[in-house]
Amino acid sequence: MAGESNQIVLHHQPKEAISTAPFIEDEEAKVKKLTRLVIVGQFLIGILFIVLWELLTKLKIMDAYYWSSPSIIWNTAVTAFEEGTLLDDLLYTSGSTIIGFILGTFFGALLGVSFWWSYFYSRIAEPYLIAFNAVPKLALAPVLVILFGIDFSSKVVLAFMMTVIVTAIAAHSGVKSVDPDLEKMLFSLGAKKRHVFTKVVIPTAMPWIVSSLKINIALALAGTIVGEFISSRQGIGRMILYAGQIMNINLVWVGVVVLSILSIVMYLGTVWLEKILLKGRKRG
Repeated sequence: MAGESNQIVLHHQPKEAISTAPFIEDEEAKVKKLTRLVIVGQFLIGILFIVLWELLTKLKIMDAYYWSSPSIIWNTAVTAFEEGTLLDDLLYTSGSTIIGFILGTFFGALLGVSFWWSYFYSRIAEPYLIAFNAVPKLALAPVLVILFGIDFSSKVVLAFMMTVIVTAIAAHSGVKSVDPDLEKMLFSLGAKKRHVFTKVVIPTAMPWIVSSLKINIALALAGTIVGEFISSRQGIGRMILYAGQIMNINLVWVGVVVLSILSIVMYLGTVWLEKILLKGRKRG
């Protein structure tokens, strides 16, 4: 009987051990699950906001003349799209914003990392960089529009001016964060200055440059819209200004909603670009 009882105990122990073992959830699966929940929550809040907006205007709690309604905004947008004006204005605004953003980010990054090559050049140029950053670039918009004309180029220049200094300051901060002891060690081992620049300085400054992308895309869009407000033949900003002048509030709201969607799409684009540029760094 004792032998049988021992066999029974031994037989049941593995099952108890298995049943009481803690469940370890895969971290990557957990992150994906949370991401899906966040996306679903964002969509639900957006849908709830639209439904409440529509109901409040239908019940006349909100004045539909000033606040319009999602259904009226949709119908107005469809009409503008079918006439071809909305698509043309959207392409005009997004094109000038993206081109100015790319040029400003690229040349700003080049300017910022170039300070590494010379201490004296860096010390002389830094105060002017900070001073120019303090200048309200949007206040110069009328001058830039007069200088470059009311066409596409002036909007690109405005978007460029809004982003280039921000990127340059971010890149310069990245350059100053390079470990000087690592530089000395590499130089003592026979590395050339260009080798240290490409293998150490640029990788160190890259996260600083990438961190400015999300700010830059919003600044570039703001510069483009201000340029269109001042003088333009096309663009969402021109459409909003024109709609306000003729008291077409529904068309104004179409422009506001389109700009909101455009800013979200551009922000998601910078997030995607950030993942590409920093690919492998977190794992490393």
